[in-house]
Amino acid sequence: MAVKFLTAEEAIKMIDSNSTVATGGFVGNCVPEELEVKIEERFLQTGEPRNLTLVYVAGQGDGKDRGVNHFGQEGMLKRVIGGHWGLAPKVQKLALENKIEGYTFPQGVIAHLFRDIAAGKPGTLTHVGLKTFVDPRVEGGKLNEKTTEDLVEVMEVHGKEYLFYKGFKIDYALLRGTYADERGNVTMEKEVGSLEVLSIAQAVKNSGGKVIVQVEKVVKAGTLDPRLVKIPGIYVDAIVEVEDIKNHMQTFAEQYNPSYTGNIMVPVSSVKPLKLDERKIIARRALTELVPNAIVNLGIGMPEGISIVANEEGVADQMILTVEPGPIGGIPVGGLSFGAAINPEAIIDQPNQFDFYDGGGLDVAFLGLAQCDQAGNINVSKFGPKITGPGGFINITQNAKKVVFCGTFKASGLQVEVKDGKLNILQEGKLVKFLRHVEQVTFSGEYASENGQKVLYITERAVFELSKEGLVLTEIAPGIDLDKDILAHMDFKPIISKNLKRMDEKIFKPEKMGVTI
Repeated sequence: MAVKFLTAEEAIKMIDSNSTVATGGFVGNCVPEELEVKIEERFLQTGEPRNLTLVYVAGQGDGKDRGVNHFGQEGMLKRVIGGHWGLAPKVQKLALENKIEGYTFPQGVIAHLFRDIAAGKPGTLTHVGLKTFVDPRVEGGKLNEKTTEDLVEVMEVHGKEYLFYKGFKIDYALLRGTYADERGNVTMEKEVGSLEVLSIAQAVKNSGGKVIVQVEKVVKAGTLDPRLVKIPGIYVDAIVEVEDIKNHMQTFAEQYNPSYTGNIMVPVSSVKPLKLDERKIIARRALTELVPNAIVNLGIGMPEGISIVANEEGVADQMILTVEPGPIGGIPVGGLSFGAAINPEAIIDQPNQFDFYDGGGLDVAFLGLAQCDQAGNINVSKFGPKITGPGGFINITQNAKKVVFCGTFKASGLQVEVKDGKLNILQEGKLVKFLRHVEQVTFSGEYASENGQKVLYITERAVFELSKEGLVLTEIAPGIDLDKDILAHMDFKPIISKNLKRMDEKIFKPEKMGVTI
């Protein structure tokens, strides 16, 4: 075995200019932070490596300086292909200023692309992304004028349309694990998930590249349980034992939480109920869309309240929560620990989680609602000059049996009051969210309608459903005036259901609703 044991500085010197680098991580989970700190330091001191192509699956960063933000130096990057850009403002700035080529593709597609590159396939063929902004007939996932090469093509197979995402050679991998033995075998027992590290390592090795792995500790050969080895030593070229433990936090929020890895189980009965505000109203109405024993994905932000309400109502056992990077069961965590789950029942690799999602395995998906238009399209990926990217949103929303979008009716400054079972608008939000046309199509209402998907849009004052003709208003909150509080704040007039009804008054009362699934 030719595995080298190096310092981070020594390992980073292996990376040549004009090469392609893949990094592992999910938000602040499993990020090889020490390696990324050192690649930034090397560039600032020497101007090398330059003109890199950076490719990663999920958003990796803290929204400030950590994660792939270390690559955000002018001249270091030539091209970036990532599933989510919102946590990497330094890299995003380079794309906005047209200084690098930028692509954003569905998170699950990139996870599968690594696996297909490893298998020597020409790329990834999938339905995921059709009729959204990654479709080459729309935007092709390109983020600026500098980005001209088409990396996505439309193909027809047996009379059906698919998208083909082109494969490419990857020269280096920057990954992370918990322990490595003297033969380079790497375990991940303290990580919140194994993500796509195996697929990246195989893709790089079969591209003739080099795999560099950051670990907490190097141990003697033969002492690791082979069932815990996630990156076999045959794929590894260099092991780096971290010198600064702050660069090896389990997440960017916590040094180590054993409940994320199944080492301990913590009681969750102490979860406090939400106060009765717009967030709880939306979560309560969304919860009524649950089906028994549902396999569910909850998006970050507004949908997170659904699990809290389910716990309060005593029906949390009726849904099995899953998170894109691999946890199944337990309670998903938010913030800079997003991607982890408290008390998970299982943790699988991210490409396999997206296999299940893409094939229609989710019974219900609850996702955020940032912008919606008259065709039922949703935008969560681009707002003015700000590049966010889709993350796993496209994979999840395009394929779940039922999709429920959750968000306030208007944004920025909205204040509401719940009194006597009615909703009162104390201060209207400044930003209109129901637009004639969304800025970018992250979810295609047309595609969903063609496939007969059940789609709802739940706000604190109104509920809409998707029909073949477009958005249909089906429910309004008690205390809300149709013209003054709804239609006057939309850039289009929705179809109004002939059976327009009031939202259940129980949603607007302080006591439990008594939900039964």
